[in-house]
Amino acid sequence: MWVRPPVFEQTVVARNLVADTDTQRWPDKMIYEICTQTDPGLTRDNNEDALAFDAATRLCILADGMGGYNAGEVASGMAVAFIKSEMGRWLSQAGRQANAKEMRRAMEICVANANHSIFNAANSNPQYAGMGTTLVVGVFQGARLTLGHIGDSRCYRLRGHAFQQITKDHSLLQEQIDAGLITPEQALTSLNKNLVTRALGVEDTVLLEVNEYRVEPGDVYLMCSDGLSDMVADGDIAGILQGDATLGQKAGQLIAAANAGGGRDNISVLLACAKEDSGKRGLLSRMLGKWRSD
Repeated sequence: MWVRPPVFEQTVVARNLVADTDTQRWPDKMIYEICTQTDPGLTRDNNEDALAFDAATRLCILADGMGGYNAGEVASGMAVAFIKSEMGRWLSQAGRQANAKEMRRAMEICVANANHSIFNAANSNPQYAGMGTTLVVGVFQGARLTLGHIGDSRCYRLRGHAFQQITKDHSLLQEQIDAGLITPEQALTSLNKNLVTRALGVEDTVLLEVNEYRVEPGDVYLMCSDGLSDMVADGDIAGILQGDATLGQKAGQLIAAANAGGGRDNISVLLACAKEDSGKRGLLSRMLGKWRSD
């Protein structure tokens, strides 16, 4: 159980479309649009959040660091860089042939190696002592999402009008809710919000919680640090995601809402929208392209 202190400065907005055309092992064709954005908030001098995605492999990563003297920035940056490199390499080489069990095992091994790297860095550099980070990591394969997480950074899903948190916080607050000591409503104003019970890099081993989800066309997935979820109510987040703005604009609206609510922490969001890739539509596009070239 660790207190997550102020969490360097970075703003990234990126979008990409990825089409899955391999129908043998990934039977459901899907197009993903992915957008990321991060902001230091209104009260922090630096930004200790880090996030990234790899368009080619549909790998998405978000981390929220902890530790003094910018050590949280180091931990989250190490986690994202390590996992993007190692998991991305494995996905490029074996991901299209991997089944669900193999994907889960590869994610667990990669995160365990990242944990050792951060833990060893913290123990060999006094200025990094005690550093760690939360983590959300997801891989979209056709119509399947393999999702792992550690700590209190979250992943939500919007499906139609149903908005749901699909990760469960590893936090003292969540344990109190599970034990019936407080209600979810009381948790909203609790002073224990920043106490996490699981973090990457704080101990020599860490348990990654991994789950698999069926993706449906129209689904929108939101990964975020607690700088968003602590500042903006779930209903307000859902309202923004249900709007008519582009994915990038929605990311900006979420950041703005968190700052309007106080902006007391760094704010990071990763949005992924799934769309069905219709073969008929692709054929029509090719026909139109040929007709125009004539």
